[in-house]
Amino acid sequence: MKPIVLSAPFPRTLDLIFSPEKLTQLHEAYEIIETTGDDLPGLPDQMLGQVRYIIGQPALDAGTLDRLVRLRAVLNVESNLIDNMPYARIFSRGIHVLTTGAVFAMPVAELGLGLALDLARGISGADQDFQRGQEKWGGDGNTDAVLLSGARVGIIGYGDLGRALRRLLTGFGCQIDVYDPWLPDRLLKADGVRPATLASVMSDAEFIFVVAAVTTENRHFIDRELLASMKPGARIILLSRAEVVDFDALIAAVEEGRIRAASDVFPEEPPAPDHPVRSLKGFLRSAHRAGAMDAAFFQMGEMVLEDMSLMDRGLPPLCCKRAEPETARRMQSRPVDQN
Repeated sequence: MKPIVLSAPFPRTLDLIFSPEKLTQLHEAYEIIETTGDDLPGLPDQMLGQVRYIIGQPALDAGTLDRLVRLRAVLNVESNLIDNMPYARIFSRGIHVLTTGAVFAMPVAELGLGLALDLARGISGADQDFQRGQEKWGGDGNTDAVLLSGARVGIIGYGDLGRALRRLLTGFGCQIDVYDPWLPDRLLKADGVRPATLASVMSDAEFIFVVAAVTTENRHFIDRELLASMKPGARIILLSRAEVVDFDALIAAVEEGRIRAASDVFPEEPPAPDHPVRSLKGFLRSAHRAGAMDAAFFQMGEMVLEDMSLMDRGLPPLCCKRAEPETARRMQSRPVDQN
């Protein structure tokens, strides 16, 4: 009898995260039961009692979890942990909670670098001027331009995405300051970056990349006061979740012309048609698309298959990132509703 896998990856699908070849391998190795977060609790005890893995992170209450007596792992295929399960009980049973978010690190980092270069050199604005017949030639088109090369860069949050950004920025010869209260200075220094306070990153950097996850402790922690401390003309790029920034204060700072900003994420997605961010000069917009690429999605499927194979043999998962009891309960990310 094949091991049973519950498939509930909403809004993603197995076809999205597994290539045709890997999807065939999945079905050859496991019995796949498609379900949803709403339907899962209603599945019969006999079925739930045989489930070995869950692909996705549907809401699990304590009662449903108790019925999943053979569950070994929940494989989150979004990117962020969700506060929808009794983590303490899960970890006490030795059940792994695994995330595949690392697959998005390089695609998001590349787009973040592109946004930073656009903010530095006005690439998209110059193209729009050209289309309108209002282009500025030579130096006239560079009156507000700055160099990313050699600039002082701040990175707020230094997980997979922060480290991917550091790798991309290496060739630009930047001085990189990092603020991440969850990491010791020793690890940051070993990676060639300089540990810094949040206040110094915000006040000293010419380019700031915000890539921190949302937790119970940091909602709107980049507030009006910190935004006001930024250097005139500094650029800030938001790539993680809009909830970590006081978005109204960010808009106000850009409206004043003191700073420039770019964001791939917004408090409400999509923003209302009349939302001021849609037409704000000095604000570069991207529609939460930084990581949504087939190449990243198919990597998810490979990681899931390889880690399930390891666990089938009594070995620990190594491809996905394991959630830790000390941090899982502090995550506050919203579930994604679009790919």
